[in-house]
Amino acid sequence: MKRIWRASLVAVVALAMAACTNTASTSDSDTPEDIKIGTLLDVTSWDPAQADIGFDGPYLSALYDPLIALDEMSQPVPALAESWTYSEDRRTLTMELRSGVKFSDGEVFDADAAVQNLEHLKAGVRSGQTYANVTGIKKVDEDTVTLELKKKDDALLYYMGLGRSWMSSPAAIKAKSLATEPVGSGPYTYDKGKSSPGSEYVFTKKAEHWDTRTYPFGAVHVLPIADPTASFNAMLSGQLDIAYANATDIPRAKEQGWNVASDVATWVGIQFTDRTGKELEPLGDIRVRRAINHAFDGAAMLKSVGQGAGSATNQVFPVGRGVYDQSLDDRYAFDMDKARKLMAEAGYPDGFKVTMPMSSIFQPWQPSVQQTLGKLGIKVTWKNLSPADYQKNAATYPMFVAVLAMDSNPAASVDSQITSQQWFNPNPSVEDFPTVKELVGKVAAATGEAQVPPIRDLNEEIIEQAWNNVWYQANNTYFSVKGIEVTPITGMMFPTLRFIQAG
Repeated sequence: MKRIWRASLVAVVALAMAACTNTASTSDSDTPEDIKIGTLLDVTSWDPAQADIGFDGPYLSALYDPLIALDEMSQPVPALAESWTYSEDRRTLTMELRSGVKFSDGEVFDADAAVQNLEHLKAGVRSGQTYANVTGIKKVDEDTVTLELKKKDDALLYYMGLGRSWMSSPAAIKAKSLATEPVGSGPYTYDKGKSSPGSEYVFTKKAEHWDTRTYPFGAVHVLPIADPTASFNAMLSGQLDIAYANATDIPRAKEQGWNVASDVATWVGIQFTDRTGKELEPLGDIRVRRAINHAFDGAAMLKSVGQGAGSATNQVFPVGRGVYDQSLDDRYAFDMDKARKLMAEAGYPDGFKVTMPMSSIFQPWQPSVQQTLGKLGIKVTWKNLSPADYQKNAATYPMFVAVLAMDSNPAASVDSQITSQQWFNPNPSVEDFPTVKELVGKVAAATGEAQVPPIRDLNEEIIEQAWNNVWYQANNTYFSVKGIEVTPITGMMFPTLRFIQAG
């Protein structure tokens, strides 16, 4: 199954950059005044089917309501779908919809609207992969819809809550105007007159909204600012209340009395796309992959390149979550002598040649990679690519430097990191590793909490197989002024507005 729906490299833009307090106030009413958010990237599209959910959350969550949302623990919670149930075989999902909701153009949200939206999302270039297992979308009655699945999909509700179930006006879908003219039922409306596309987007709070308490601010301003230094200075001058932050600025932020919120967001290391050695024979030998893992000092790289903002680990499951196992982080302790010994045992005492892609945003890691692989005799020839071409072409090489988004949901992590075809993992190769295949089957056979034990076993197995070479997990960090709290969500590069609260 192919799920290519989220850009995973965008966070590295901030990580690779070289490296006066504004207090939110409230009016006499219960609604706080405007809030100004500095995010890293401009909105990719107003159309939920075309948007990239990584950094588009603040924009789209202002305008659209989702069928399903996530809570602070990344568990699916009701939104426009008030409840849902699965059939016994988990291949039919029935959703009971909220009534009395209208889109900002006056169109009614009902089962017909939900079906049109789900069909639109399923057909979307980016959103469609969330619905890859959906074979049918049907209206049961005015307030009920069903999704028929070709097989059990334990990640579906999570992906929908992550940002793939925003509902828009059926009329706007039909007119194919959503990309430039967003029409939703969300808590705010887009104020074109006060907005400057590319610089600042202004959203005005609706007088009435079914979930108004979740969105306390009178108006929301979202400012795309690519340079964390500029964001920090904007906060100093009172132009921002929240900023996507550079970890090196944390001490200065604390001096200002700002809130600092951080959580792991991406893993950083080398992605092996040729674990079977079909293109580069040495990578098909587990001893070579293990040697590369032992050769890198992840803790040192976290400190020197990652600014210390994260956790040294060799796992792709988020640190601190239920599947993560701290004891496994010693499996590939930094040991260059052991790495060289493994290379010799594999028949490559003098190393081998490899071509790897490189882009400007990955250059902070390039010297370490060159030097470390060189100590194993692995001679790297770099192929320079533009940042845009890197994501398109990096996986055509047998291995490449990667910064990849993680998911807080264990089943979604299995799907995105191991089993499904992704831009960064075009050949999952599960079929070529019998134990991995067996454990994937056990995960698929279980549901809910019963999946956690086999996923833990699967996590251990892919580490044993040196599935990839993870150096560390990097944090995303957000600064906010006193009176405003941001809750980071692993899976969202910038949290949606429901995770930005007064308090």
